[in-house]
Amino acid sequence: MPPASESELVERARRGDVGAYEEIVRMHQTSAFRLAYVLLGDAAEAEDAAQEAFVKAHRALGRFRRDAPFRPWLLQIAANEARNRRRRSERQRALAVRGATAEVRADDASSPEAQALAHESREVLRAALARLRREEYEVVACRYLLELSESETAAALTLPPGTVKSRLSRALERLRNDLEPARA
Repeated sequence: MPPASESELVERARRGDVGAYEEIVRMHQTSAFRLAYVLLGDAAEAEDAAQEAFVKAHRALGRFRRDAPFRPWLLQIAANEARNRRRRSERQRALAVRGATAEVRADDASSPEAQALAHESREVLRAALARLRREEYEVVACRYLLELSESETAAALTLPPGTVKSRLSRALERLRNDLEPARA
């Protein structure tokens, strides 16, 4: 028997099937956590935000539009939860940048020199990302660090697609200008 589609799982969860919702959580827990982590910069807070997003999504399943994709809707809830936590906790932005770029690692088999250069490059990138405005950082992080599509980024951050495109364009231009001297 083929695995149930996401829309089938959502319908079953709407009817009270706990197992179906557990499967939905398994499908999307990494994305929800990573998004929350990018916005918060703290793993424990991100885990709590992602869990709370799933609880809120479960409670709101009755209001979920059947013709809409589930993932962007869930990521929007996760982003809102993370933003609310960030406002309350007033975490330092440098921690979020450090956490968002943590996955960019040097190849373990590379030479010590290559690892040192990769580390230096990461530090330069972290510093450049930290200089972006918060709204620019969020779209860059969602689009490139989390590898969300533009439409998923727009849904997760509750922005019009055109706003995502314009913020990405401005942010990438700033990064290009900021990183240009480092390449020379």
